[in-house]
Amino acid sequence: MMQQIYPQVNHSYAYELNKDFHFAAAHYIPSEEAGQCRRVHGHTYFANVTIAGDTLDSTGFLINFATIKQLIHDRFDHRVLNEDASFDDENPELFPTTEVAARTIADIIQAHLDTLPHRPVCVQVFLRETPTSYVVYRPKAGRRHG
Repeated sequence: MMQQIYPQVNHSYAYELNKDFHFAAAHYIPSEEAGQCRRVHGHTYFANVTIAGDTLDSTGFLINFATIKQLIHDRFDHRVLNEDASFDDENPELFPTTEVAARTIADIIQAHLDTLPHRPVCVQVFLRETPTSYVVYRPKAGRRHG
């Protein structure tokens, strides 16, 4: 993966962890306004997840890098996103657009982080769909979507 500088998140946490990974997935946007994106097509998505916190776990991690990749890569790699329960072809707020996929990644990761005693938080997901198109999603403090 090429190295890239991502938009910075303004926060007051002592630690910030960033994990880059990619996954290949197909999707379609079930809307007339989506144009050619109504057809099934695929992307190699490049993601950067930013997690922050003030306290480390018993191993000295905010979270193990491998856990982040497992949560997302194992779930979405070589899949059709529309078939995942996180997305819904009937609800436009749950169509598998890059915006919704970035929010979904944040929700999945935060759900796991919420089980950890030291309670780190996912503060940003950067999701690149193509070489020229990407989304940055930053969950609002105290607000969860999923």
